[in-house]
Amino acid sequence: MSAERSPPEGLLAALSMVREDVRAMQAYGVADAKGLIKLDAMENPYGVPRELKDELARRLTEVALNRYPDARANALRAEISNHVRLEPRLDILLGNGSDELINIIVLSCAKPGVSIMMLGPSFVMYRAAARMARVGCIEVPLAADFSLDVDAALAAIDKHKPQVIFVAYPNNPTGNLFSREKIEAIIHAAEGLVVIDEAYEAFSPDSFLPVVSQHPRLLLLRTFSKIGLAGIRLGYLIGATPLIAEFDKVRPPYNINALTQACARFMIEHQDVLVEQAAAIVAERDKLADAMARLPAIEVFPSAANFLLFRIRPALAPSAPALFALLKERGILIKDMSGAHPLLAHCLRVTVSTPADNLAFLNALEDALRAPR
Repeated sequence: MSAERSPPEGLLAALSMVREDVRAMQAYGVADAKGLIKLDAMENPYGVPRELKDELARRLTEVALNRYPDARANALRAEISNHVRLEPRLDILLGNGSDELINIIVLSCAKPGVSIMMLGPSFVMYRAAARMARVGCIEVPLAADFSLDVDAALAAIDKHKPQVIFVAYPNNPTGNLFSREKIEAIIHAAEGLVVIDEAYEAFSPDSFLPVVSQHPRLLLLRTFSKIGLAGIRLGYLIGATPLIAEFDKVRPPYNINALTQACARFMIEHQDVLVEQAAAIVAERDKLADAMARLPAIEVFPSAANFLLFRIRPALAPSAPALFALLKERGILIKDMSGAHPLLAHCLRVTVSTPADNLAFLNALEDALRAPR
């Protein structure tokens, strides 16, 4: 076997053109779920109902693939506006998933010496966007029970004066809803923009949509991914029309492809299906949480999303990484969160799925908890 060769000189020179901080990063990892029940990515398990698939296929065959899509997706934006009953002073910006919109917001506001603020633990893409835009990221830790430490947040706002503050509502990966009054205190204290990320609003009893127009600095971020359309990669941002117009200058041209636009418009027409699916997931979430709470070896945290975060009691169970591996051996893929943040020690996260998938997970979990240590 020949010795490993060093990269040729020309390739080394090419690699040196890439930012050092980028070369030091790890790519966003997605686990291989082949042959497993996939409960790691907060996806809707139901998909498009069979009775709608033929009509959706017909719609998609009518899309002119030889032409560029509507640059601003005006028809789709109008349908979303009607769907959410958007107030006249507000507008919508569409993104290739909410990830692109997070990047657009941060890049648009990236000035020398500024920072963004997030709570921790929360969605990793807030920090990633700050890193790529070369702005600072201030993380305010949550309390031990994952509630919002408003005093710490207000102190950070006063000290750092962040350009943008991200608040996930419900929070990912903890699943809980923060106190609305505490979030309102952050909104009133902020000198910069406040982004309320409602990726899981379909499963939540509350939303900040009714008050967006009352706060010129407030933005609302949502996605189609969690309601059953993760494959089309579509997110949308709601805010004051002049502010959305500025972000639109940073949006890549034709960022929402024609097939995505057609598919999203079709599903908005049949939104009752998505609402029914979300209600079924919420009902299963509560059943699953109750069943897991009866297991002495774990602690399940309250959730207003389509997933459950739970913590292993180390004296009674294998470690979180070991339990993750044991579940995988039994055909179940969930998410090991135990190394993601200090507050997530011994924690794992499972997506709520169909009754059959949830039962398979519970059976595998009970079996894995009995495994020798």
